Amino acid sequence: MAEATAIYDLKGLNCPLPVLKAKKRLAGMQPGSRLWLETTDPLAVIDIPAFCADSGHHLVESSPVSGGHRFLVERGVRSA
Repeated sequence: MAEATAIYDLKGLNCPLPVLKAKKRLAGMQPGSRLWLETTDPLAVIDIPAFCADSGHHLVESSPVSGGHRFLVERGVRSA
């Protein structure tokens, strides 16, 4: 069973830090666990989906929010 969905505040960080920090956080989670990533970096809308595709994670949801963007990522079985 997946653990509760956590929120990871990456606001104020610029490329490549949101992806690097998300990668580290997801690596410590169980496959199937979900994590909300909250960002303000405009490049995150490109970087986070690309990171998920390259790393075997599933981008469940992506939505703009005031001042940034939110991504719901489900940790995949493999983590690059």
